[in-house]
Amino acid sequence: MANSASTTAPHGGEPSRRDFLFIASATVAAVGGVATLVPLIDQMNPDASTLAAGGPVDVDVSKIQEGSQIVVRWRERPIWIYHRSKQALDMLQNAKDTSLLSDPNSEEPQQPPYAQNWHRSVKPEYGVLVGICTHLGCIPLFYPNASQTTPVTNWIGGYFCPCHGSKYDAAGRVYSGVPAPYNLPVPPYHFTNDTTVRIGENPASNAWNFDSIKQL
Repeated sequence: MANSASTTAPHGGEPSRRDFLFIASATVAAVGGVATLVPLIDQMNPDASTLAAGGPVDVDVSKIQEGSQIVVRWRERPIWIYHRSKQALDMLQNAKDTSLLSDPNSEEPQQPPYAQNWHRSVKPEYGVLVGICTHLGCIPLFYPNASQTTPVTNWIGGYFCPCHGSKYDAAGRVYSGVPAPYNLPVPPYHFTNDTTVRIGENPASNAWNFDSIKQL
C-alpha cells in the first residue's frame, strides 16, 4: 500500500554529502534571489519507514499550479514533479532546444520505455524526474523558462547545476558540451487516477527496473 506524500521534515541523522549539496543549492537559490523569480518548490516527505523500504509514494498533482514544481522523496532521492505550461511544452519541441541537446530522443536508458518520448513523461504536462545531476550527484536548480535571469547563455531554461555548469531542459534532457553525460533519470511511476501519481511503481503492464539506468 503506497503512503501519501506528507509535509513532514526531512529524515534525521547525520547529513550526507548529497544532503549537504541539496541544502547548499537551496541556499544559493535563496541568496541569489531565485526564490523570488521561480514558482514555489514545496518539499514533501513520506514517513521514515516508507523511505527505508523504498516503497511507492502517492502525490496529488492537482495541487501543483501550472509552472510550479514540488519535490518529494523516494528511496532517499529528491523527485521533481513539474506542472509544465503549454509554453514549456512548446519549447521542448522547438529546434532551438533540440539541436543543442546531447540525447534529444532519449536513446540512452535513463527512463522507462513508457517515458521514452519528447516530453519524457506519462502525461506531457507533468514532468517526473530524479533531481540529481548525472555528473557528480549534485542537485540542479530549477529555472522554468528563459525569460528569467538565467545563469548561462544559449539555454531556454529548465535545470542548471551550479557545481560544474551542467544544464538540462524542462524534460531533463542534457545539453551538449557540459560535464553531465546523461539525461536526468525518470523514476518508475504511473497515475492511479486522473490526479494521483504513484512514484516507485510501474504501470501494471510494465516491469521496467529502475536499477537499469546508466547513471544516477
